[in-house]
Amino acid sequence: MGELQFSEHSSNLYLDSRDVAEMVGKRHDHLIRDINGYIKTIEKIDIPKIGVNDFFIESSYKDSLNRTRLNYQITKKGCDMVANKMTGEKGIIFTATYVTKFEEMENELKALHQPSYMIDDPIKRAERWIAEQKEKQLIETKNLMLEQQLAEAEPKVTYYDKILSSPGTVTVTQIAKDYGLSAAKLNKILHEERVQYKQSKQWFLYSNYADKGYTKSETHIDATGEPRMNTKWTQKGRLFIHQLLNSLGINAKEDEE
Repeated sequence: MGELQFSEHSSNLYLDSRDVAEMVGKRHDHLIRDINGYIKTIEKIDIPKIGVNDFFIESSYKDSLNRTRLNYQITKKGCDMVANKMTGEKGIIFTATYVTKFEEMENELKALHQPSYMIDDPIKRAERWIAEQKEKQLIETKNLMLEQQLAEAEPKVTYYDKILSSPGTVTVTQIAKDYGLSAAKLNKILHEERVQYKQSKQWFLYSNYADKGYTKSETHIDATGEPRMNTKWTQKGRLFIHQLLNSLGINAKEDEE
């Protein structure tokens, strides 16, 4: 018998029907036939608060000829149903194996998500605390990105907004170049003037500027799998920066002539 391989999604555990078929010594297509029969019965009975997905999640895979084939992700309840239909040594071994493995995996998941203050081991507690802080910072960053994008979606419309409205956007690097500055220098000035602040290596506008229509931002996933925000300035935002820099005695190159 093969080793049971679990998948985890939203803190729920599943077994692949192919692995279950191997464990119980049954052809996969025969197990699929049985599961389809169980599903029809569940749907026909229509028991309140009990759905097919509590037992079997329809999925697919590519076979050796690259053809799409049906399989199921089976929950613990689904394994119970499969096991209850089995007799003999194989059924007993399968039941004992999946019950034990499910319990082991569930305990591992609980430990993984256990709050740091509940962990006795100082090293594991410290590791969990670091993970919690990273999770917290990631959530805060995502919320800030969402807040800024929502604020940008409905800028206040005035007579000057209509005049300055333009679909064109520019990067902070392009704006900085007009003044003989680097992007880092311009970002620093905007930070010192309390226009923007930095969190998780990303710049965000303070709330009193976020809804002015100064920026347009897009979110993408970087190579590490983390969300990143690419922020560009609108023509209105560019004019705002121009006026701000002028008030600080910093003029565009063409203004110096």
